[in-house]
Amino acid sequence: MSLKDRVKATAKNIEGKLQEAAGDLTGDPKTQSEGKQKQVEARVRHTIEDVKDEAKKIVD
Repeated sequence: MSLKDRVKATAKNIEGKLQEAAGDLTGDPKTQSEGKQKQVEARVRHTIEDVKDEAKKIVD
């Protein structure tokens, strides 16, 4: 996984955590849900890239 992809996924995770916290503070379930969704998306991106990295190791 490129450093750029890892940074993007990490930024998405942080954005999601902040959005979820904002939803918690305001009592807005939609904002909370959107924040959680971004965190899941970031975890999926990390997992996909980890699998790509492992596949590349096997091929090399």
